[in-house]
Amino acid sequence: MSGIVVEDVSRAFGTVQAVRSATLRAEPGRVTGLVGPNGAGKTTLLLMLASLLAPDTGTIRIGGVDPMVDPLAARKMLGWMPDALGAWPSLTARETLVTTGRLYDIAPTDTAHRAAALLDLVGLTPLADSPAKVLSRGQKQKLGLARALVHDPRVLLLDEPASGLDPEARVQLRVLLRRLAAEGRTVLISSHILSELEEVVDDAVFLVAGAVVDAAPAQASVRAWRIRLVGASTDRLAADAWQVASTLGVAPESLGADRGAVLIGFETEESAARALQRLVAAQLPISEFAPAQSALEHTFLHLNPTVVPPPTAHPGTEAGA
Repeated sequence: MSGIVVEDVSRAFGTVQAVRSATLRAEPGRVTGLVGPNGAGKTTLLLMLASLLAPDTGTIRIGGVDPMVDPLAARKMLGWMPDALGAWPSLTARETLVTTGRLYDIAPTDTAHRAAALLDLVGLTPLADSPAKVLSRGQKQKLGLARALVHDPRVLLLDEPASGLDPEARVQLRVLLRRLAAEGRTVLISSHILSELEEVVDDAVFLVAGAVVDAAPAQASVRAWRIRLVGASTDRLAADAWQVASTLGVAPESLGADRGAVLIGFETEESAARALQRLVAAQLPISEFAPAQSALEHTFLHLNPTVVPPPTAHPGTEAGA
């Protein structure tokens, strides 16, 4: 299995260029995140991968199969979960899965067993005989994931799978996705919830204005770290900033602030580690020392020209060295 291979794919809608010469790979046994702002072309790209939309130019391969040339073969390998469940509202959750299984030519007895197992897997067994129209947003997301898994696909395309899920369900989703990847499946996830992606993805593809962009420069840019002292508060922020600045040998005005904590920029994790050593050696009562954004959030904010990154302090001579 070669997973997903996209080469120089473009798609326009009239004068709007939704996807521009996109090239990417998603490998079997790994979870790949598709990251980008609204309107970046993520859903358009997923629709093309799912064989529901033809690219204007370029090539797509799903497990070595061109979905435009042989859509049936591609769809047998694909599990597609759209952002919103396009379900039959009057069918129950169980009937939805059984009907989907029959559409894949799975025997009636097997679909019944498969539906029961999947309902249990996503935590919908208590609602198995409830019509889809009464399910909440999060419950519909669970049903959408179960439906994508009915035919045991080797490639999963998931558009905002965590949308509407409560915190416990999100943890369960992360565990399930890691398990599916460990079984050798290719998992491609599009999501705005970057903190969730950070916990589950092995690789990330960044899409900006329809084009896949090189994330390396943004990843290497100065990253803000949060330093919080014991008993930190907004009232004593200036005093805390002065302590941190004097210990690290930087100007207090070069530091930022975030909810009672001090923000300072570091170019590398190594320079952050050296700064922490100095703070501890000076016996400052450190209660928190961590990046102010996850790695995905940091990269996303510095790649997307329509989003202004949060204020980050400039690295000082010693702290950022």
